[in-house]
Amino acid sequence: MGLWVTDWLELGLYLPLYSWTGTKHFLIDGAKLRAEFVVPHAQERSFFYGVNFELSFNALYWEPTREAGEIRPIIGLRIGPVDLIANPILDTSFRGLGTLDFAPAARVAYNFSETWAVALEHYSDYGQLNRFEPLTRQGQTLFAVFDYKTDPLSVEFGVGHGFTAASDALILKMILSHDF
Repeated sequence: MGLWVTDWLELGLYLPLYSWTGTKHFLIDGAKLRAEFVVPHAQERSFFYGVNFELSFNALYWEPTREAGEIRPIIGLRIGPVDLIANPILDTSFRGLGTLDFAPAARVAYNFSETWAVALEHYSDYGQLNRFEPLTRQGQTLFAVFDYKTDPLSVEFGVGHGFTAASDALILKMILSHDF
């Protein structure tokens, strides 16, 4: 759920987060609070930027700590119907600067209209800033994504494939959102 406070601030709530396990069980992973700050009128700009802050409350099988956070800078370029977005993300377990984790993401999207888009999204996890993991222990996942955006409901569905031993071979994601 998202609440646009102004055209440069969105407050969000993800409740709850689910996983479907290999043993065909649904598990509740946790919940997130989000505050996203973007340049005013970002949807109308060819260059846009912002930052997203998230606070997570997690199940211990999902994350090693109950509380975690994310700082997600947003850097985007819009060229006609194409969006290029980079997110040099820092994850934290709130256990000191030495535990900051570098998990960048990128998205290339083609917008057929204001309602429909297709995208490729790449998610990485290189490990802690002070010592990156070897390639076999890094997360590297590529998603093919379909977006349907309408007011007030939106759907994002993606199929992902991991490319390293530390990544899941197949991941399905679906985000249903409601704006208030």
